[in-house]
Amino acid sequence: MTPTRSEPRQKLTFEQFLEQYPEDGRYELVNGEIVRILATRQHDDIADFIAKQLDREIDRLSLNYKVSGRIVLATLTKDGKEQGRHPDVSVVRLEVWRSNRFAYSALREPIQLAVEVVSTNWEDYYIDKLDEYQRLGITEYWIVDYLAIGSRNYLGNPKVPTVFVYQLDVNGMYHSTGYKGSDRIVSPTFPKLELTVEQILSV
Repeated sequence: MTPTRSEPRQKLTFEQFLEQYPEDGRYELVNGEIVRILATRQHDDIADFIAKQLDREIDRLSLNYKVSGRIVLATLTKDGKEQGRHPDVSVVRLEVWRSNRFAYSALREPIQLAVEVVSTNWEDYYIDKLDEYQRLGITEYWIVDYLAIGSRNYLGNPKVPTVFVYQLDVNGMYHSTGYKGSDRIVSPTFPKLELTVEQILSV
C-alpha cells in the first residue's frame, strides 16, 4: 500500500495569525506557523519588573509613551517572510497607540523600545529578532540575557549576565552597548532612568 502524502500546511499571513491567535498565553508567527512562547516564572518576573520601572519613569516625567506586554509586531525577515513577534515589553508612542484604538494590540509601525528577556534559544534574540527589529526600524532594543545563555562572542569569557542596549543610528543600523553588574543601563528613550543590571538580576 502506497502511503498518502499529507498536504503541506499553508503558511499563515500576519492577518490570519491575528485572527487565529489563541486566547491563552503568548504566541508568535514564525515561518508561517503559530508558535507558543513558554516562559519560566523568573523570566516573567524580570519582564514585569522592567515594565514597572519604565512605567514609573513615564509617570514621573510625564512622557508620551505607553508600556505593554501584549503588543504583537509585524516584522519581515531578510528574505521577505512575514513574522509576528511578541516582545516581553513594548514601549510605544501614545499617538501611534491611539491612532486606532479599536484595532488589535498589533502594530505594523515601529515601536520606540522592545525588550526581550532571553530564554532557551539565544539565536532568536541575538540574530533573528535583532535583524527583524532593525529592519522594522525600532529605535531601541534591549536583550536581557539574565542567565548568560548567549555565545562568548557576545558575553565574553567567562560569560556573565548582561543587558545589551541596541540603538538605531541615522543609517538604520543598530549599535550596541553591554551592561553588567552595577552598571546603570543607559537608555536613549529613558535617559534619566536609574536601573542597574544587579537590580534586574535580584528580582
